[in-house]
Amino acid sequence: MSDASYSPGEHLPPAIKDRLPALVSGGSLMVGFFAIAGLIDLRQAALLLVGGLLGIALYHGSFGFTGGWRRMIVERRGKAMRAQMLMIGVAAVAMIPLLAAGNVGGQSLAGAVAPVGVSVLVGAAIFGFGMQLGGGCGSGTLFTVGGGSARMLVTLIFFVAGAVIGTAHLPWWLTQPSLPAMSLGQIWGVPNAILATLLGLVLIALLTAMVERGAHGNIERDSGPLRPGWSWVLSGPWPVVGAGLLLALLNVATLLLAGHPWSVTFGFGLWGAKIAQAAGFPVSVWEFWTWPGPQAALSNSVLVDTTSVMNFGIILGAALAASLAGQFAPRVKIPFPSLIAAMIGGILMGYGARLSFGCNIGALFSGIASGSVHGWLWFAAAFAGSAVGVFVRPLFGLDGFRRT
Repeated sequence: MSDASYSPGEHLPPAIKDRLPALVSGGSLMVGFFAIAGLIDLRQAALLLVGGLLGIALYHGSFGFTGGWRRMIVERRGKAMRAQMLMIGVAAVAMIPLLAAGNVGGQSLAGAVAPVGVSVLVGAAIFGFGMQLGGGCGSGTLFTVGGGSARMLVTLIFFVAGAVIGTAHLPWWLTQPSLPAMSLGQIWGVPNAILATLLGLVLIALLTAMVERGAHGNIERDSGPLRPGWSWVLSGPWPVVGAGLLLALLNVATLLLAGHPWSVTFGFGLWGAKIAQAAGFPVSVWEFWTWPGPQAALSNSVLVDTTSVMNFGIILGAALAASLAGQFAPRVKIPFPSLIAAMIGGILMGYGARLSFGCNIGALFSGIASGSVHGWLWFAAAFAGSAVGVFVRPLFGLDGFRRT
């Protein structure tokens, strides 16, 4: 959930004005699929379509972390957070055994496992604070940009800038105190890793339920589809739990196709680095961009980068979903304080994500689902930073919780 997501129940039948963006976004996905299949390979092209499905699920489910966490902090409503825990748990049940196998169908598999140290702690807290000012998390920024939000486009631009700055500083942060990367699957074995992960997620879900019941005397339920029949599949809105389950399955599909779980923010840093390089900045000599993976990404087309291709798919998928819902309506007017908040939030999210090895997707969702200990540290630090960010929002004319 993000500041720019639409409100379920306020749908209109798809209007004529939405047919053109639907044709453009849907057509772009198809053209992109065949172009990437020809230029790269079929597996990479399939990842574009997986990204498109992610964008559709994110938009129709209005599924994100920013608004859900804010609701928990301000309103003591935890429905969104419980859906997030369910999503991560379903993915973990499939991904931890797959990662233990290490190879499926000739595709080697690597989890989102990273060191547990100061860089994660500080970076995640910065990210959590920034996402409340920016109005969306990593995935939330992409799907709301696809839905036509000009404010979130500003957030995305500065997100990219912050990610590039983070690549310049990450080597120094990695010299700070840290434990090595730790995988629960390797430490405890697959069954115990799954059990421990599910137990942690259930405890968090129960905690949100206890807080909510204590504040309201009841627990908010998922309302389910608001449209009769099956028309809601194309036009939305989707039940948040259903959207979360689809996101979990698509993350598993990403692991099988790409060899790694779903991630978002490496693509942002790559886009920014390529822009900076074109502008004459010696990005290629920065230590981060001399490491084998980043160096290869910087020297190749963005279409070779799986994260970038999936990000493009998410934007196009969200645009298609918004059009089918009759909700594609670009909003250009942005109050100046809100604009400043978007800029600051974007910079902080980009920088924080690079320090902490990902955002709510790459570090939290994919990290915990991979059995990585750093994902749990990321969650705690980002939630704490988000809580501070919620109470800073009014300084920029933003309320504590809003879905517009």
